[in-house]
Amino acid sequence: MPDSVITLENGLLSEAAFRFAEPADFRMEPGEHIAVTGPNGSGKTTLVETLLGRRALCGGRLRYGVPGGNIRYIAFHETYNRAEDGEYYYQQRWNSCDNENAPRVGELLGLLESDAGLRDELYDLLAIRPMLDKPVILLSSGELRKFQIVRMLLTRAEVLIVDNPFIGLDTAARGLLNELLRRLAGMTGLQLILVLSSEEDIPPFITHVYRLENRKVGPKTPRAAFRPRPVPAPPAVVLPPAENEPLRCTETVRLRGVTIRYGDRTILDSLDWTMRSGEKWALAGPNGSGKSTLLSLISADNPQAYAQDIVLFGRQRGTGESIWEIKRHIGYVSSEMHRSFLKEIPAVRMVASGYFDSLGLYETPTAAQLASAGAWLETFGIGGSAGRSFLRLSSGEQRLVLLARAFVKDPDLLILDEPLNGLDAANKERVRAIIDAFCARPGKSLIYVSHYETDLPSCIGRRLELRRNG
Repeated sequence: MPDSVITLENGLLSEAAFRFAEPADFRMEPGEHIAVTGPNGSGKTTLVETLLGRRALCGGRLRYGVPGGNIRYIAFHETYNRAEDGEYYYQQRWNSCDNENAPRVGELLGLLESDAGLRDELYDLLAIRPMLDKPVILLSSGELRKFQIVRMLLTRAEVLIVDNPFIGLDTAARGLLNELLRRLAGMTGLQLILVLSSEEDIPPFITHVYRLENRKVGPKTPRAAFRPRPVPAPPAVVLPPAENEPLRCTETVRLRGVTIRYGDRTILDSLDWTMRSGEKWALAGPNGSGKSTLLSLISADNPQAYAQDIVLFGRQRGTGESIWEIKRHIGYVSSEMHRSFLKEIPAVRMVASGYFDSLGLYETPTAAQLASAGAWLETFGIGGSAGRSFLRLSSGEQRLVLLARAFVKDPDLLILDEPLNGLDAANKERVRAIIDAFCARPGKSLIYVSHYETDLPSCIGRRLELRRNG
């Protein structure tokens, strides 16, 4: 009988902060494809890091039936290929002078030795060819996911572990990726482990499921016998008290003929759009259509805004206002921000940094600001993690902290770019309820981006659809 591909027996982690509630067991046999699921904070990422040998054991054993180097991992929180590109910083994507020497997609993929047929098939299936001449740091979140997946598949891994493969992808790309994974699952010599926050996303080709709960690794269950947990009802939400009077302006955003180009690429072409105070908009469009670029103009992160006809909160851009005067009215969260905000500070202080619009906490918050930050953590269901380091939280818990940070200063405009990415079903319901409750306050405006129609909060009343240029 062939050896097991991966075996973890009675695994006990050396670091107490990451330890499971009981010794962990995991086994992958030849031919199996496994889903690892469970609520946020249940230990999914810790289990994967243990299987990869990144977490030291003080008890039990970990064995491989394949060389450890043939097990590859695509993590949700990966930055713009930081291993090859050097340090990546938030807003770098919008500063063209810092992008001139950045490696391009084709250069990095071309370094990998691979079968030409497989390369062509992957390029066609995930529409990689239009991205080949694009600097990696200019990729949208969805384009980055495609690049990561193709890059790992070209390394000819024998076991590919993918953390939430479908987040950040538009509907068409999700369908293509699902088909690609199905076909890969049928290939000899490749086995898949998918880490999924939503049990509804488990594909049909998965043969077995491990569910984690309360920091315990459950039994290995055949896919046919696995039953997803029912989606809970939205919780009752009580928000911390409002801190600001509504901003007195009739228009939150007005764009006239906005055109953004990077080299020979046109991202936005003569865009006209007006958002009035108190309106709630869904911003939609396929990967690479310019949604993140548009948001960067509104949030004062993109220096090209100064050359455009843009009015924010009733004031023309470039008339002497500072970016901090703009940002104090905006609460913002995105996957790009999540990748950049990896700071070793307590969660409550990460939330409090929202008062200062800083990546870390470089100013001393008042007692009242810390109390408000703690109250927002309670609202998002993670008050018990206030004193824990942001880096010690799961990616789903980190996302909740960053959401609390977006709300903490009671902003006039919320910009939520795929805010539910990586959240389990219960937390998705909670966050949608919080958004609806907050947006019921007078004068609050919302721009909400999601590739899942079911993720939209009920307060959304308008829609702006962008199309990909070229």
